[in-house]
Formats: sequence, structure tokens, C-alpha cells
Amino acid sequence: MARIIAHIDINAFFAKAEELRDPSLKGQAIIVGGLGPRGVVSTANYEARKYGVHSAMPIVEARRKCPHGIFKNPDFRYYEMLSRSFFAFLRNYTPLVESASIDEGYLDLSGVLKNNSNPVMFFRNLQAKLKKEIGLEVSIGVGPTKFLAKMGSDYKKPLGLTIIRKKDIPSLLYPLPIDRFYGIGKKTAPRLLNIGIQTIGDLEKALGAKDPTVQEILGKFFLTADEWIHGRGEDKIVIEEFAPKSLGHGETFPLDTSDYHEIKEKIYELTARVAYGLHNERLKCRTITLSVKDSDFHTHAKAKSFQDPSDDPQELSLKALDLFLNNFLGMNIRYIGVSSSNLINPKEETVQMSFWNYQEYEKMDETKLLISSLNRRLKEPSLIKASDLTHGKKQSNH
Repeated sequence: MARIIAHIDINAFFAKAEELRDPSLKGQAIIVGGLGPRGVVSTANYEARKYGVHSAMPIVEARRKCPHGIFKNPDFRYYEMLSRSFFAFLRNYTPLVESASIDEGYLDLSGVLKNNSNPVMFFRNLQAKLKKEIGLEVSIGVGPTKFLAKMGSDYKKPLGLTIIRKKDIPSLLYPLPIDRFYGIGKKTAPRLLNIGIQTIGDLEKALGAKDPTVQEILGKFFLTADEWIHGRGEDKIVIEEFAPKSLGHGETFPLDTSDYHEIKEKIYELTARVAYGLHNERLKCRTITLSVKDSDFHTHAKAKSFQDPSDDPQELSLKALDLFLNNFLGMNIRYIGVSSSNLINPKEETVQMSFWNYQEYEKMDETKLLISSLNRRLKEPSLIKASDLTHGKKQSNH
């Protein structure tokens, strides 16, 4: 019997989190990312996306495209608190929850929905309850495999719900542009377009015919894509536990690549996930390691240690990127990984000021979460921290 896998993805998570913290931002274009000259966009809400702003875009370009937008530095401690609430909410439905990142997860609901005659209502109620209790909006994809569930959650946003059974693949997926196929990146899609593969349906035909040109472009991903597009593939939920001495994430590219921009985006993505893991475990690191596997399956690793422990995603991303630029630039890479080690607990730091700042910041975020929760229950956002009110008055005088 086929499993029932759901992929639940928070819509524009970081931007929504900022809106929950400050309800006056509702309806405005919100861009979250590093605000320095080398910063990149982490998340842009749907209002900002109307102006062409998207994740991984240089923040300088985002300012040009959307000069009136509200730009925010990421506050991962606050986002992590919301994320914990999100995953705790999901575990009310099933313990079989796999965290894919800070804002998305897979659930195995096979047992839960085994005798449910109205799964659409089940998921609509889940969406409504999550929005009411935490304030987050999610898109949901449901299918017998992780791939189909992921394609379903991406199918319609925001607040989408798409169920893709094997028999639905031709009608729902085949008409989609080839760049909508999960796993086919920005570098591969243009190569497929150049040989006439414009839609997922075109790819399915080429896979069935074992087209040699498509095989060359996709490499080993050719076999994986053939499995996925026919409703086969991974359907097991993996509940991961972080190792206590190190935290890391890695990913294999669908095709070996030496493209700087593609690798840079992946480094930023993986480092953000590492930073989330550090936040989740209340840890900081003094060492960052970049590991790569080349086309010949040889593994190379370089590490960088630093005196001041960090859990800041932008700072760690720049250190990981420096490791790549100084050691692996131009290499044809099939796998890349970022890991943190030499971990410390900030609460055990001997520097008194760091200790007090940490506790004060943690308490501040809990206060803001409580205020946001209370405001959502009122007709108008009437509650605000006194310090924020004072800060607002100072800003209005500029």
C-alpha cells in the first residue's frame, strides 16, 4: 500500500516572522537578508517578489528593484523559536516528522489518514489551525513519495494544497516548465531547453526513450529523475539527531558543477542550515569546515578556526565561501558539505557581558512572541513593548 507523505512548507517564513513581530508591516514588501555590501536575500515575501526580488539575490540588487521595501537583518534566534513551535505543532499529528530545513518538513501520515474519507478537509483544517495558533501560513503537498509531496507544496503558493497521486502525474506535472522539476537547477534547465526539453512531459518522453543527450546532461541524475517522474523513489521519513560534537549538512548536485554562482548559493544554503542547527542546540562554533567531492569521487576538506565563537549565518557563510575561493575554485564538484565543530555553549561562557546579553536576548524574543500572540487575538494590534515605543519615537524624529 502506498504511503501518504506530506511536505509542509512555511510561506516566506522569515518575512512572515517579521510581520508577526511587527503587525504594522502587513501588506508591505519585506526583504530579509544580510544588509552589508556582500549580503544576499534570505527571504522575500510575496509583495516583494512582485518586484522581481527573490532569495539568493544580492541585497544591493534587491534595493534597486524594490527601494521602498522593508529590509531586515535575519534574527535566527527568533526564527528558531517559531520553527520549534511549528515542528511541535506538526508532531501533534504524528511523531513521524522529518525536518528538511528551518521552515519545511515531511510527515508520514499513512496511519493517520488510513480511514479518513476527506483528506482535503484534514489538511485545510491543519492549515487553518496553524495560522490561528502560531500565525504561520503553509503550503502543503501530498503524495506517495517525498518528491511528489515536494512538487505538490511548490505547485501553488501561498496557502496551497495539492495532492499528487501516481495517476495525477501526467495531468499535474507534465505541463509544468522544466525548471519546476525539483532537482533540476538553474544551470541544467537552460541546457535542457536548448535541446527542446521545455516541459516535464518532454523530459518524461526523453527519459523513456533513453535519449543520449539528456543522459549526458543529467548524468547519474538521469536514473533518479526517471524513478521520480513515474511515482517511485524515497518514501521513508528520517528522524535525525544532531551529533553532539559537530553539526553539518551536505548535498550532492544533480550534475557535477564548477559554476561559481551555483556553488556559492549552495554554500549559503547549507551554512544557513548549520546555523539553524546551532541555534536549535543553543550552541556556537569556533571551527567551520568545507568538504567537497570531485568528479572522481575524491573527497577534499579544509577547515578554518576562529577565536570568537559564532552562530551567525552570514559570518559563517563568508568563512565557508573563503574556504571555497582559496581551495576549490574551478574544481568540478559533485558534492559539497559545510560543518561546524569545536562547539561551545554560550551560557557557559566566562565573559559576564556575553552571558547577560544572551539571557536578555532570549527573554526579549519570548516577550515579543507573547505580544504577537496576544495581538492576533485582538481586533487591532494594540500591544507593544515600551522599549519599542521609545525606539519608534526616536526614529520618527529623523
